[in-house]
Amino acid sequence: MDWVFLILAGVFEMFGVLMINKVNKDRNVSSFLLLFAGFGLSFLFLSLAMKTLPMGTAYAVWTGIGASGGAILGMIFYGEPKNILRILFITMILGSAVGLKLIS
Repeated sequence: MDWVFLILAGVFEMFGVLMINKVNKDRNVSSFLLLFAGFGLSFLFLSLAMKTLPMGTAYAVWTGIGASGGAILGMIFYGEPKNILRILFITMILGSAVGLKLIS
């Protein structure tokens, strides 16, 4: 269950990153509430995952999911560059997260 919590934490981290962009475009109460909800749930699930997973592994996987997911969502929703090197490095981040799962 700890890995499920960690993946959920990463997904909510990605949502929080999307909401940062929304707050920059629409400065209203609902945007801020969604931003705080996304990051709040991310931290909640990260703390639940860290009850059994080592801190270094949990943090590395969480930030990997958040960073690579945020970059992918930026390419999908905001027209950010989609060049091969960018995709290669995002793949390397995700591969590292999978590698940490395999050894822990």
